[in-house]
Amino acid sequence: MGEDAGEHRVRFRILGSFECWDGTERVRVGGPVHEKVLVTLLLEPQRVLPVFRLVEAVWDENAPATAAHQVRKAVAELRQRIPDGRNLIVTEGPGYRALTTPDQVDLSRFTEGLKQAREATAAGRSAFAATALREALDLWRGPLLSGSGGSVLSAASAALEERRLSAVEQLFDLRLSAGENSELVGEIREFIDSHPLRETLRGQLMLALFRSGRQAEALEEFAKVREYLIDELGIGPGDSLSELHNAILRNSPDLAAPPQAAPAPFTPEDRPSTLPYDLRDFTGREAEVRELLGFVEEAPGTGPLIIAIDGMGGSGKTSLAVRAAHQLADSYPDAQLHLDLRGFTPSGQPLSAGAAAEALLRTLGVPGDRIPDDAEGRIALWRRTMSAHRMILLLDNALDESQVRPLLSSPTETLVLVTSRSLLADLDAAHTISLGVMPPGDSVALVEGVLGRTRTRAEPEAVAQLAELCGHLPLALRIAAARLRKRPRWTVRYLVDRLRDDAHRLAELNSGERSVEVTLRLSYEGLDAETREAFRMLGQHPGTEIDVYAAGALLDKGTREAEGVLEYLLDMHLLQQHETGRYAFHDLVRSFAQNLSRGSAGAGSGGASGGGGDEEAAQAVRRLLDFALAATDAACDMLFPGRVRIGRPEHRSPAELPPLNTPDQAREWLEREQDSLLAAVSLAYRWELDSHVGLLAANVVFPLDLRGRLEEFRELSRTAISASRRVDDPALLRLSLSNLAVACWKLGRFEEGIESAEEAFGLAVALADRRGEAKDTGVLGLLLGALGRYHEALPRLEQSITIKRELGAERAEAESLTNLSNLYSEWRRFPEAVEAATRAVTLSRSIGSVDKEVEGLMDLAVARLGLGEIEAAADLLGRARKLAVDVMSPADMSLVLALSAEAADRLGESKLAGEWAESALQLGDLSGAPMREAAVGNIIGRLHARNGRYSLSLDLHRYAQEAASGIGYRVEEAHALAGIAHALEELGEHDEAQTHLRTANEAFEAMGIPADLAP
Repeated sequence: MGEDAGEHRVRFRILGSFECWDGTERVRVGGPVHEKVLVTLLLEPQRVLPVFRLVEAVWDENAPATAAHQVRKAVAELRQRIPDGRNLIVTEGPGYRALTTPDQVDLSRFTEGLKQAREATAAGRSAFAATALREALDLWRGPLLSGSGGSVLSAASAALEERRLSAVEQLFDLRLSAGENSELVGEIREFIDSHPLRETLRGQLMLALFRSGRQAEALEEFAKVREYLIDELGIGPGDSLSELHNAILRNSPDLAAPPQAAPAPFTPEDRPSTLPYDLRDFTGREAEVRELLGFVEEAPGTGPLIIAIDGMGGSGKTSLAVRAAHQLADSYPDAQLHLDLRGFTPSGQPLSAGAAAEALLRTLGVPGDRIPDDAEGRIALWRRTMSAHRMILLLDNALDESQVRPLLSSPTETLVLVTSRSLLADLDAAHTISLGVMPPGDSVALVEGVLGRTRTRAEPEAVAQLAELCGHLPLALRIAAARLRKRPRWTVRYLVDRLRDDAHRLAELNSGERSVEVTLRLSYEGLDAETREAFRMLGQHPGTEIDVYAAGALLDKGTREAEGVLEYLLDMHLLQQHETGRYAFHDLVRSFAQNLSRGSAGAGSGGASGGGGDEEAAQAVRRLLDFALAATDAACDMLFPGRVRIGRPEHRSPAELPPLNTPDQAREWLEREQDSLLAAVSLAYRWELDSHVGLLAANVVFPLDLRGRLEEFRELSRTAISASRRVDDPALLRLSLSNLAVACWKLGRFEEGIESAEEAFGLAVALADRRGEAKDTGVLGLLLGALGRYHEALPRLEQSITIKRELGAERAEAESLTNLSNLYSEWRRFPEAVEAATRAVTLSRSIGSVDKEVEGLMDLAVARLGLGEIEAAADLLGRARKLAVDVMSPADMSLVLALSAEAADRLGESKLAGEWAESALQLGDLSGAPMREAAVGNIIGRLHARNGRYSLSLDLHRYAQEAASGIGYRVEEAHALAGIAHALEELGEHDEAQTHLRTANEAFEAMGIPADLAP
């Protein structure tokens, strides 16, 4: 009657308070109406129950007028809340049917157990019948809904209670027939206290007392029941009880216990111990050892102490169990037994319960002629033997709970340690310890313990890298250290370099009979075919973590189904979870999963060890990339309103998307998935899915720009260009070139940017792409302006704005207007700068584009400062700071703070100015954004000069001059030189000051900026 958790994730417990479980997660189905409706359906699975029957079950005779509607509503909500609920509760004719299987409902399992017991008793298999009854009765937790179900459910509950009591009486009969007597007295009395009118129980108690040599007590029990029945019912005991009373009076030999075919428990003479040796160099796991020993010391109760240790293959489960068993051996003197259940063993089948019981009995020294031939008999003898001794039982390498459960007995003083690669969540009363990988310090200590202190301490950095490449997995660490120990000429660095090749890493972690790959393959081959396929497909995910939405896309499943697969693999320790809802492969497991795909190209559907070939992986990758495109489209549309997408009808994804309905949700998702999205672009490029590369990169650059990850912005654009050329898609190439030009502008790579923008513009013209023309001519103006070529930049920016206005591209027009305003400000044409920036702010606000509004406010503030309108500028900057949270890169935010410092200083608010200035300089490393680095340095340098801090001013202007000259940012280089000249003059370095001033004035003149207007 073991439960297969892998096949049916949803389970219902109705024998007592109602519970619904999805794997190890409790499902809340709703209120009392929902529970009564569901329990009523589960009482008669596979049968259609009309709505009026469900109404009666919920309200008895007091149903409201809306009762039928409320039942239908409850069913609809149950279907939503229960995983796969629509297939579980189906509408049929006038009512509903619950399509559960017997192992999903405890009542069905209870009924099946009683049936098995009846059949076994009829066939003379008493031991099996007793086991079936015990397991069935263990499911009972109380009346339906704990007695709160109303008259209909109470009637059903009463019928079930009668069946339970009959099963209890049948079990007592079997135990009496098996020779149990005195040990039953207390148990039978407990049931009589609750059910004093049950004459069968009274008779069983009298028989147990009689067979225990307590004839007087047996006769006294009859007198008690006779008196009770007369007082309560006015009748005496029935014929069967009276006949038993007479037989006890006569001391009838017919009442003697029947001869037992089963042997008595065996008592070993030599106190055997078959525990493996405790590792001399056992390292780490101190917390787990303390937890295990503490549980044993403090655990109450009379049943077996069960500790289940689970973890991925190679995590050290057996080593931990063996260490604890050796430390506890003195407290369990009768025996210390170890048995490999072979749940995950090369070319071997898991041990059956009967075979395991025989092996344990033989280990104890039970003679072969005393071991029953049938499996049920062997199990029964083992359980009686276990009950009679205080010993340690280490059941190693268990497949699942059903393999372990028949070997357990109660009461007993045996300590049971179970290790398994799967989480044994359904092993009742077990204390669970789940092993992860080792902490880095323990990993290094383990390597040192195997390899020796001299070699490890000679290369501490390489040893730390070795531990990282082994994924801090104890088996991998031991294998790597053993290989080094066998090869004294190898340095640790040499092995580290060999392990860096991900395609061959698992092959390197192989020593003698020990192999990480073989260990992982055993876990993989223990999965069913569908889950093996899912494991291979999940291995295609390129990021470090995967959520249920990406998993659903890869597996072509809904998120609930995908979560079920992820949770099962988590239980099997083929996945890890560091954060709720997010799953990760251990590095070595990822390598194994990817090797399966690499090694199965062209293998078709594959066998137990095989994969599904390239096509299986390719389809999974395409689904993932289509999902990534759809999700980034939705997120970018939310965060960057007014942006223009490229049409992509061939890449529509049916996968469920994460919640992306608010800017906060979109921002949080992009932030969390940023690295996975970058990896997805690389994955698409490796698979030569070049259209996906270009389209996905066009979305991913938005959040990269927002977070100031400009080098990655540039590299991503270069990858997209390469893919676009490979697929020969001019439109995609134009877009990718345009993005590269923007990245180059932000990074100060102006010449490279101009080259990219000119090629992009040529493609736009050839494609008659007016939006492209507008974008690329505007980017060209931006780049030319940065080089101080204002007369060339101005017409391009104006042309860009004109086209964008014609096209109604308001976001793009606002962007170009801010660029135009910036050019005018640098050119000292402040009124025109105000006009352009004001228009940009108005447009941005009208379409809800906060990021562009902030850019417009900043440029408008610069123009107001240039006009001497300091208070207006300060007000604009205040509004920009409030809006800028989460929509500006650190570099842009640094510029806003620097401008705020200038405005505050010019208003005489020196303390506030100092705070803004310090914040601007400390916000982050600006070396990756040299244009902002130069501008911020110059602004704060001038602030210090105005306040007589010339040495500080000189340092900042030199810092700005170095940043600007390195990229050819001419206007800020000229401002830096002018600032240096001013500071040197005030510090008494007149000649050097004049030299810098002449150079600055020449630069201003070349750019058309009057020298007398230059600061």
